[in-house]
Amino acid sequence: MKQSLQLKLGQSLTMTPQLQQAIKLLQLSTLDLEQEIQSILESNPMLEVSEDSEGVSGSGEAEQEQQQNTTGDTAANSADESTLTLAADSSGESADENSDWQENIPEDLPIDTKWDDIYTSALPSSPGQNTNQPFNEMPDLENREAHSESLSEHLEWQLNLTPMSDTDRLIAETIIDALLPSGLLSTTCEDLLASFNPEFEIELDEIEAVRHRIQQFDPLGVASVSLQDCLMVQLAQYPADTPWREQAAMIIHRHLPLLAARDFTQLMRRTRLKEKELGEVIELIRSLNPKPGDFYEENTAEYIVPDVYVKKDEKKWVVELNPSIAPKIKINSQYAGLIKRADNGADNNFLKDNLQEAKWFLKSLHSRNETLLKVASKIVAHQKEFIEQGEEMMKPLILADIARDVDMHESTVSRVTTRKYMHTPRGIFELKYFFSSHVATAEGGEFSSTAIRAIIKKLVAAEDTRKPLSDNKIAKLLDEKGIKVARRTIAKYRESMSIAPSNERKRLL
Repeated sequence: MKQSLQLKLGQSLTMTPQLQQAIKLLQLSTLDLEQEIQSILESNPMLEVSEDSEGVSGSGEAEQEQQQNTTGDTAANSADESTLTLAADSSGESADENSDWQENIPEDLPIDTKWDDIYTSALPSSPGQNTNQPFNEMPDLENREAHSESLSEHLEWQLNLTPMSDTDRLIAETIIDALLPSGLLSTTCEDLLASFNPEFEIELDEIEAVRHRIQQFDPLGVASVSLQDCLMVQLAQYPADTPWREQAAMIIHRHLPLLAARDFTQLMRRTRLKEKELGEVIELIRSLNPKPGDFYEENTAEYIVPDVYVKKDEKKWVVELNPSIAPKIKINSQYAGLIKRADNGADNNFLKDNLQEAKWFLKSLHSRNETLLKVASKIVAHQKEFIEQGEEMMKPLILADIARDVDMHESTVSRVTTRKYMHTPRGIFELKYFFSSHVATAEGGEFSSTAIRAIIKKLVAAEDTRKPLSDNKIAKLLDEKGIKVARRTIAKYRESMSIAPSNERKRLL
């Protein structure tokens, strides 16, 4: 094959490092942003925390008039631009000398490049990469991830305090390993017996005896083979003179399926209890825990810091950025004043590189705050009725509506509203909470799915527990309000709110 040179024209989408950084900051949550800023402060000597001012803030009114929004944006711009203003060097150098660092610095980098391709950081991005860190340095205890005790760890701790033979301890550890997150045993004792090595000569009675001992551990009823077994173990701990204790044991032992199906008529006939008496027995059974291990289910606490605050100023709703979400940072004028004109030395180039990176980071941070404020202001303008009156007044809203108002792409709005939170008089909500689908009304309008969920929740809370509302009945009640919702849609909304079906919501009293 003959080699040849050919010239072709083509178009492709590329992103500059500035745009890459701006997009990265835009989609960061508040906690992630704080970590990113801290990392930049540690790696770039040109940036420092401003101690004479509060965090980055801004404000805007949730009005549809473009003039008011423009005024709020201008105020935010002037506040953030002050972070880019460099003071004269405290050592007394002239203004001309301080302006040396502002010259010969490109405004943009070539496209399709990365920061590390051009600039080098002063410090490693993570502490683990710092080879000069002393081995005996104390770890950061404040930022260490909290660990909640799991069910198996809690049971093993109690097992270590319980005197047992080596064989029984082996059986107990095997039982603990076979537990479900609910605390019930995931297999039978026969299967556990088959899993042991025959040389241990373990018998089924030994496994049952150890299992019964574990059932007395905290939480009570753990390692039970069934729900019936779990409830009976807990009920046995009640004093013998506890009212309705014998009747509760009888229902758990003989009529648990009827109780699960809420067939109270059959229960009263078979137990020969009156309606009020049966209600007392059921209340005693409800005091038992069918899933004792749920309390020890591992979960990581998530701390929510609101990005924006919404408050009412006279008769208008005002949106403000949370001043504490990020420290106020600025360029270190002392280091910036060390940059000299026409000096290509390694130290001078290092300072210029870090200065340019610092300028771009401040611009990207300002752009993030400005975009977040615009989007949050438009959301409040659309959902003022929700903030004033509650969920039932939530209006249908999609990303395209906000994107059109702020003249941005939907993907940008999606990044802004992900993991960003708004503090309102009704609580803290993720920005995505204000977006919902809609259904048609009898008048030809639209109704938000969030508002429908609120109405369903209100209807269920006010229903007669003896005759709870079915999904068909709820659909008819909504239809009377002019909201056309199918029964299957009602069921979907009800399940999303963890509301049980009507047959499971039935009560005697």
